[in-house]
Amino acid sequence: MSTQPVPPRRIGVFGGAFDPPHRGHRALALAAIQHLSLDLLLLVPTGSAWHKSRPLSAAQHRLALCALAFGDIPQARIDDCEMTRSGPSYTVDTLHALHAAYPGAAFFLLMGQDQAQRLGSWSRAEALPQLATLCVAGRLDAAALPEPAQVSFLGAPLLPIPMPAVPCSSTAIRDALAGGGDAGTMLAPAVARYIAQHPLYAPTLSTENPD
Repeated sequence: MSTQPVPPRRIGVFGGAFDPPHRGHRALALAAIQHLSLDLLLLVPTGSAWHKSRPLSAAQHRLALCALAFGDIPQARIDDCEMTRSGPSYTVDTLHALHAAYPGAAFFLLMGQDQAQRLGSWSRAEALPQLATLCVAGRLDAAALPEPAQVSFLGAPLLPIPMPAVPCSSTAIRDALAGGGDAGTMLAPAVARYIAQHPLYAPTLSTENPD
């Protein structure tokens, strides 16, 4: 009796400082899971951020915040591979490691539009299209998004992920908290409580680099 071939697992990879993770990150995660029919979404907090001039919050705090922000999403899993790797964190190294860990899987690399605009500056960027489908948050209504073939990187199409605009950023959150303000509308309640309990974002921390 013949059996149907098992399709490759569809795995999303969503990296970032997540300092802190906010409602925009969660919206992209949920949109990608639905739009790409992902079996698994790996949230990969940055380890050593070569591209940021400010120090990141401690790894254990960012891991805890990610667990609070994404832990109720069945397909989501927090992967600390970049935090446990020595040296700077490069996405290309992470993708190579994930290919070894999940042989035969189809990978989808998620990013915001700001990250997509800087793709050319990423380490060994020319290898990225061979390792994963490059997916960019639309931040627009689905009807207004360009066709994937209209936007490309090194000849590879950038696949837009339809999602509503979510007006928040980690930088805005850190700035608000450093000034004694409230960033609760940009954060999940559990994330906001964790930040308040520790606290993470004191006025002495620099917030000059956007995520």
